[in-house]
Amino acid sequence: MVAGDREHPREIVLRACAEHGEDAVIDFAIAVLTGDVSPEDAFTTELGRLTWLVGPTVGGWAKLDPVNFYWARVWAARIFVYVWRDDVVGALLTVADDPAWRVREHVARITAQRELGQLVDALLPGLEFELPRVRSTTARAVGAAGEAEHADALLELLGDPDHTVRAAAEKALDRMEARLDRSLR
Repeated sequence: MVAGDREHPREIVLRACAEHGEDAVIDFAIAVLTGDVSPEDAFTTELGRLTWLVGPTVGGWAKLDPVNFYWARVWAARIFVYVWRDDVVGALLTVADDPAWRVREHVARITAQRELGQLVDALLPGLEFELPRVRSTTARAVGAAGEAEHADALLELLGDPDHTVRAAAEKALDRMEARLDRSLR
């Protein structure tokens, strides 16, 4: 538990998997990401299953407010930090360019964590995204899972106006060089 008796997302997801089955939780998250379950339905007819991804707080502040509907996709993407199945890659590909920056950020984070090279090309536009945190997270993903042909995109970020993006690009290049065992600069 964390401050305020709110559970960590990992605890919520793992409990839902224990109670309902990992496949059921993953299937629901994929359905939300791919649009098979609309965000509106996730907050109405599927609210019970949406709590699998975020816990009971979803029935409070986010309930039935369309401005919050994108959070269903954010929460659906986030569960793949904690549970995984290989067919999730296809769902992540469909939302790599999601209009919600938090979804893009989670896809990049998962790509880095799981070293999902098949997602790198779809993430490259995130290196030019307006928010520095999306550019930084995408740079980390490219460094973790990209190939030598992706190094030029990271090299361009070394001149980014935001210092956190420049630092992320530098670390991503270091990681890529170590992983590929070659110099890329």
